[in-house]
Amino acid sequence: MTSSQQTPEPDGHDVHGSAGHGHGHAHSHGPAAPVSRHLRKVIAAVLIPFATAVVVGLAVLWPGGAPAHERTGVGFDRQTEQGKVVSVERIDCKDVNAAQVPPTDDTSTPQGREAVAAQQGECEKATIEVTTGNDKGRTFVEIVQPDAPRQLDEGQGVVVAYAPDAPRDLQYSVTDVNRKVPLTVLALIFALAVVLVGRMRGLMALISLAVSFLILTFFILPAILQGSNPLVVAVVGSSAIMLIALYMCHGLSARTSVAVLGTLISLLLIGLLGSLFIGWASLSGNTDDNTGLIHGLYPGIDMSGLLLAGVIIGSLGVLDDVTVTQTSAVWELHQADPRMGPRALYRAGIRIGRDHIASVVNTLVLAYAGAALPLLLLFSIAQSSVGTVANSELVAEEIVRTLVGSIGLVASVPVTTALAALVVSADRPASGSAGAPGSPGSAGSAGPLGSPEKRSSKGGRRRRAK
Repeated sequence: MTSSQQTPEPDGHDVHGSAGHGHGHAHSHGPAAPVSRHLRKVIAAVLIPFATAVVVGLAVLWPGGAPAHERTGVGFDRQTEQGKVVSVERIDCKDVNAAQVPPTDDTSTPQGREAVAAQQGECEKATIEVTTGNDKGRTFVEIVQPDAPRQLDEGQGVVVAYAPDAPRDLQYSVTDVNRKVPLTVLALIFALAVVLVGRMRGLMALISLAVSFLILTFFILPAILQGSNPLVVAVVGSSAIMLIALYMCHGLSARTSVAVLGTLISLLLIGLLGSLFIGWASLSGNTDDNTGLIHGLYPGIDMSGLLLAGVIIGSLGVLDDVTVTQTSAVWELHQADPRMGPRALYRAGIRIGRDHIASVVNTLVLAYAGAALPLLLLFSIAQSSVGTVANSELVAEEIVRTLVGSIGLVASVPVTTALAALVVSADRPASGSAGAPGSPGSAGSAGPLGSPEKRSSKGGRRRRAK
């Protein structure tokens, strides 16, 4: 028997190439070799109906904009304009806080200590000019206490809230500082770094990121506000983001299609587990002022469904990374040794996946813990037991979110690895494909120059024996 792998001659040229047939090597360090037409048809038979269902879902659920509502003037539901600090003057706090003198000098309570502090030291009297809206050019005064977490500087941009029903002197107040410039500069640095390192793929990644935000802003959020099922909206929106991002960044190929299938299966698992445990743990999804405000403005929204939608969308980004990495690893293993069967490919790929699982799960848990750090700090100050902390709905939501997402990530590794191993090993390139093992003209077939090919194959075996 002859070897199915072509072997280069000592001068570095392939035997077939020197014979004038122009066949290439079976191995390649570039993009994965295209799979057979039959296998492409099988993958298309699965993905085309899925993509069609996503498009139909987008068309049926498309909201056409967020529903209007009457502003409450609470929290984020306030009318805001831009402003600028014109001047800052230091004044005695007693002159502006005379009405807030506590009946006693008791400082044993936080309220008493704040009231006493408000009578001491120097406060800031800031004059603010409104720079946008119908009242552009109008000024008002803001008093800043010495212990206020946000201090104002002359020339600083600020965000001001407008309350039309309040007395004229109290209609405007500073709610935040304007951070557009530093955030824009940081975003430009990020985009530049991605393009410089990733080049064309980095540029496509940025475009897909922009598309993801557009789908989130113009489809997912308005559709949920209009009363559509949050779970259905999240699945349709996440699927659209997944298809666009993966194919745009990694190309329209069988390898990308396998990653899409692995991501889809993992998302379905996350949706099922999330639905089960959110219901079992009686998580309402209404745990803070922001969710309470949303529920008050739109009582028809299913808040627990909104929580589940957040779990699915939050897991999607990390799932993409895991599935693409595992698929690429299996494809490269196959190109390195085309004789490996699906079982050998799976074993080799899962060894890579185990390292990926350890790092990704740790990353996900730490990301959620970092986001909930102020909350965890409050529980630590209260000296609550671990059981009490975990049982509170605020923390229980994060636990369910983290563990359900992590289970989906862990499951995506063997699922995607198995799919990739089955697909790439089942590939049977059409006869005459360049460099395809077992095809006419490859080292394992009798070509026009039968004897030299056999000698090349034998030579290859001798070199491997050494």
